[in-house]
Order: sequence, then C-alpha cells, then structure tokens
Amino acid sequence: MKNWTFAAILAFGLSGFGLSGLIASNQASAQGVAGYNLETVVDGLDSPWGLAILPDGDMLITELTGDLRHIRNGKLVAQAVAGVPQSLYGGQGGLMDIVIHPNYDENRYVYLSLSVGTDDANALRVIRGRFTGTALEDISTIFESAPSKNTLVHYGARMAFLPDNTLLINVGDGFDLREQAQNLSNHFGSLVRVTDDGKVPQDNPFIGVAGAQPEIYSYGHRNQQSIAVERGSGKIYQTEHGPRGGDELNLIEAGKNYGWPVATYGIDYSGARISPYTSYEGTKQPLLDWTPSIGPSGMTIYDGAQFPDWQGDIFVSSLIYSKIIHIDMVDGAPQRQSDMFSEIGDRLRDIRTGADGALYILSEGDNGKLWRVSRR
Repeated sequence: MKNWTFAAILAFGLSGFGLSGLIASNQASAQGVAGYNLETVVDGLDSPWGLAILPDGDMLITELTGDLRHIRNGKLVAQAVAGVPQSLYGGQGGLMDIVIHPNYDENRYVYLSLSVGTDDANALRVIRGRFTGTALEDISTIFESAPSKNTLVHYGARMAFLPDNTLLINVGDGFDLREQAQNLSNHFGSLVRVTDDGKVPQDNPFIGVAGAQPEIYSYGHRNQQSIAVERGSGKIYQTEHGPRGGDELNLIEAGKNYGWPVATYGIDYSGARISPYTSYEGTKQPLLDWTPSIGPSGMTIYDGAQFPDWQGDIFVSSLIYSKIIHIDMVDGAPQRQSDMFSEIGDRLRDIRTGADGALYILSEGDNGKLWRVSRR
C-alpha cells in the first residue's frame, strides 16, 4: 500500500484481545468514586470506530471496514444496516464516525463520515441518511473535503453537533500535506462547520475572506480524532494527535489558528525538529499536551447521574496505552489526570456517555467489543 509511514503504522497498529463478560469490579479511589463494574455488552465487531446511542437506548456502531451495526435491546443484530454507501477502506480510512441529529426522534437522521475515492485521489465525506431500523434511506452528501489527497491517513473524521444544530467536522492534514494546515484555501487540518443539511452558516468566521474555504471554523490542526461539545455552555473541546509527542487537548474558538505545524510540542518520527516553536504569535495554545503521545481517539464530557463526582469531567480514549484518561475539570480548566480501565487490554477507539449514566467504550480489533462502565 502506498504512502505507508511510521506514523500510519503506529496509529493503525495491532490490537490485542480483551476478556469477555463481567471483567472487573474495581475501586476508582483516585477520583473519589466508590467503584465501578466493567462488562462486555457485545463482541465480534470488526474494527469498530464510532458509536452513537439512540434515544431508546439502542446503539449504532461503525466498523472501519465499511459496515454499520445495530445493537437492539442489548444484542448485536446479525445483519449489518443496509444502504450504507461504500467507503474507501485502507490505511486509516474507511467508515469512521457516526452522530445522530439532535432532533433524531422526529427526523431519524444519522450522519456518517467516510473516506471516498482512490488511493491517489481521496477525500473525507460526510453523508446523512434516515435510519429505518434496518436500513439507511434518503442519503445525501453533507460535506466533502477539498481538494482530494493521495494519502490514506490523517482524516480526522470526528463530528459533533452544536446547540444551534450546526455540525462540526474534523478534517485532518493528510500527513504529507501538513503545511497546508495553515492555508485557508483548502480544508486540510481544519475544523469545519456546516448546517444540518450541508449549507454554509453565514456566521462562520471566514465568510467573505478572499480565497478561504467558507466552511472553516478553526485551522492549524493535525489529526483530530475526537471532539465534544459541553452541554449548557456549548464549549467545544477537541483532541488531536501530535507526531512523536505533542498530542493536544484544545478549547476551540471560532476563527482561531491552533498552530500546526508552525508551533508544536512534538518532534518528527525521524527525531528531527518540525518547528523551533512550541508557541507562536497569533496561534492558540492547547489546554493540555501529552508527551509521549497517548494517541487520543474518542472523547466524552461526562454528564450522567451514576457518577456525580465525574460531572463535567473529560474522558479520552487512548490508542497507544489502551486506557481511558480521566481529566478532572474545574471551571473549564483541566486539573489532575487519572488512568482508568486499562484492564480491558485492547486499543480503545471511542467513549460515550449513555442516557443511563454509564460510560460506553469501544475496543478495537477483528473481535472488537463494546464495554459498559456502571456504578458498583
């Protein structure tokens, strides 16, 4: 496969095999919680990537290999959801994130991000379809990144809705195209914002800027594999992969430049310096940076009832260290960090808060699993 790099191999490396069933009843004293139960909900998933929890408690899970799976009444439906468009599977690409419309109960809209095209000319696309219970129907394209690229890595691809029902979409820098993350004339290394039907919101920050892509909301990003919006405040938190070191947790502001590759705390995979600057005038600093890299993937801001001490805290899944990083948040500022759920033993791809107040975690691999963390 062309364009394989050490970065791609590291980010897409092998995962192990976790235990099934009820795995642990553990103390979580680091954050003042009495304890938790960790159990497998389903297994047998093929490279799971994104998780959406439906209002009735059912779930939809994307598999990077191209299928959308339905968990109904706690059981994995044997047949994949029909009607899902074909994606370009290879490198880090395939069928990636999934979110549901804030008014899903009324419109049944599901949004999927996927890579499309060929090895030599591919892009990130976001589509919308109506979920019938067994299939996606009325499919339309909401966004496609431009221009196309000839790398199969660094898609970004995570999505989140804002309180005004506009959609945020992470678009990665394509790895070999990192300098383009400072160029507003393309989508590389940007966070874009569109309406729920794919139009450009007229209050986007670069509307009217000559040559700028009007969908861009912020730029100077590398490979942003999680994004979450805090309920109530509407604050946007985003993580992104650095190279060797320099992974980031960012608080996103409209129109701001987040520095990549002009300013970074990481170094290149060869050991060479990417930039002499860790900060640079006109760019935003991260709230947190991780060196060595943790490979941040999914993220949730906890707002459930089962763990009151976790209210407003951020949980980030780690691909490299196969754990969840619990970030204690106080008045919007990160405090101490704790490692949790490493007993799963696999690379962790996504984490979400359920309406029942439990945490739901996706572990990777060809026997990928969905895990549930509940209060003991």
